Amino acid sequence: MKISTGTQVALACFVLLAAAGGAIFLNPDKSTIKPKALAETTINQPGNTFAINNVRVFDGLNILSHTSVFVENGKISAIGNAIKIPDQTPSYDGAGKTLLPGLIDSHTHTYGDAQKDALRFGVTTELDMFSDWHLLAGAKTQRESYARTEQADLWSAGTLATVPGGHGTEYGAIPTLSKAAEAPAFVQARIDEGSDYIKIVLDDGSAYGPSVHIKSMAPDVAQALITAAHLHHKKALFHIATLKDATLAVEQGADGLMHSFIDQIADPDFIKKVKRANLFVVPTLSVTASLAGAAEGKTLASDTYLQDFLSVAQSNALKASFPSQWINPNVLETAMSNAKLLHLAGIPILAGTDAGNPSTSHGASMHEELSLLVKAGFTPAQALHAATALPAKIFGLNDRGRIAVGLRADMVLVNGDPTENIADTRQIQVIWKNGYRFERVRAIIKNTEAELPAGTLVSDFEDGKIESRYGSGWRVTTDKQMGGESTAELQLVTDGAGLSKGALQISGEIKPGFAYPWAGAFFAAAAKPMQPVDYRALKELVFQVKGDGRSYNVMGFIAAQAGGIPPSRSFKTSTEWQEIRLPLAGFDGLDLSQVAGFSFNAGMPEGQFSFSIDNVEIK
Repeated sequence: MKISTGTQVALACFVLLAAAGGAIFLNPDKSTIKPKALAETTINQPGNTFAINNVRVFDGLNILSHTSVFVENGKISAIGNAIKIPDQTPSYDGAGKTLLPGLIDSHTHTYGDAQKDALRFGVTTELDMFSDWHLLAGAKTQRESYARTEQADLWSAGTLATVPGGHGTEYGAIPTLSKAAEAPAFVQARIDEGSDYIKIVLDDGSAYGPSVHIKSMAPDVAQALITAAHLHHKKALFHIATLKDATLAVEQGADGLMHSFIDQIADPDFIKKVKRANLFVVPTLSVTASLAGAAEGKTLASDTYLQDFLSVAQSNALKASFPSQWINPNVLETAMSNAKLLHLAGIPILAGTDAGNPSTSHGASMHEELSLLVKAGFTPAQALHAATALPAKIFGLNDRGRIAVGLRADMVLVNGDPTENIADTRQIQVIWKNGYRFERVRAIIKNTEAELPAGTLVSDFEDGKIESRYGSGWRVTTDKQMGGESTAELQLVTDGAGLSKGALQISGEIKPGFAYPWAGAFFAAAAKPMQPVDYRALKELVFQVKGDGRSYNVMGFIAAQAGGIPPSRSFKTSTEWQEIRLPLAGFDGLDLSQVAGFSFNAGMPEGQFSFSIDNVEIK
């Protein structure tokens, strides 16, 4: 369930923004990935013409045994047991293997290296549900081409439709609307930017617990958006989380639900409405597993067939988690039950991961999504259909999604038989994009770029400067970078802890103007911002603090954050100095070999804040 909302999530994304000098989404440091050729299959295939012989084929609909497939100039030219293959054609032996259409992820959030990451795990097409609209023109050109590429193709909603302060605005200043009369112009602007469909948010946060409150869209605005989208012959796709909102979307004429609701089990009346409306659902079980506190992401990160091909950022993202107050162990079972009920009723269910959220990763998480669909009651072949031919049909991707004559040769060859054992999709042997063999490489993770200094004291502020003993020091971080109005100031004060000469005062104001405001100070642990320091030999973060009685938090960051939520620990201040000791092991999911720094932050409620820290030490 895509719910990257709330103060902690905003901080997760945007403290990084300050530390990295303006990049919202961080890509893994290229120096951490070293190519090592995959030598599983040694066929020399220089172009996009080749053949596969004696292979089991799942064509997106059916299973074909002992079949040959001939690809010519990037398109599937012939399929069968007795097809003629020209001499000198590069040919693969498919014995004991299965050929699949390239996988289609029907719910992602695409940025940075996401399309490359996706292709490395056999996902050849991503259907993005909210990203930078500037990507769209290039994405359209790429997906129409048969040229060699190292990226999955992309369709996108561009900017989603939400209200001021609603879900989606935590990522920065984006267009919003609050009145039905604004819907036609809003949709026209998205069409002009190149959106392939319209994504609409109907979510007040109530599904995630009593502490989560999100501004949501009025029904008349949602209805007006659907009407405007349909006038442009675009699908109206809804982000929902409750049965109530799902029902409203169905009744108003939505084309698809981009999550399963997680607050209750679907009742027969709702199922009848969905079936009557000819609507499809993308349950996004992978991200729901994260909301449930399940270990699927971490397990995926250590999967024998996948882990060597994960970048540092991908591995870290799979180990990340949502804030503890959002965790509800029941939501995954509820979502899986709903997926099963809808599937049994004949409602189309598509495989989508919501990659870009904690405990997910582009490409790799599709293999988890397929497994979760099978756990929910799908047969392996039905799960594969949900990731190939079915999304291609529903989204009108007429050149892909199946292994059929005349279609684009986006294909994946795997060991074993995933139509019987869905986990066999992970045993990837060869990936083809536009008929060209994609040269998969293993990633070698280098643990650290910067060694921990001999001393463990970060700052005692005794020398009259806002400096640190190592790293690149302290800097302000606020929501202004994302269009907010909160302020922060760092100032040396002379009344330090224990009558010391100095301390760092962090003060400012949390103001409205951004959905999830924050302000504070960030300590960068390495000489270059967002480079890693190895803290594995150390045990705790210790500091002195006094303040205004508000609660604050410390967040720990790793060098390749990849959109995951940095773990945090809260602390409360008083007017007297007190020592805070935070075990590093308590920052759940923090890779201590890759620590980029720590931030000390104020969040809601709105208003003035002030606290001072002294004798900061990691020891």
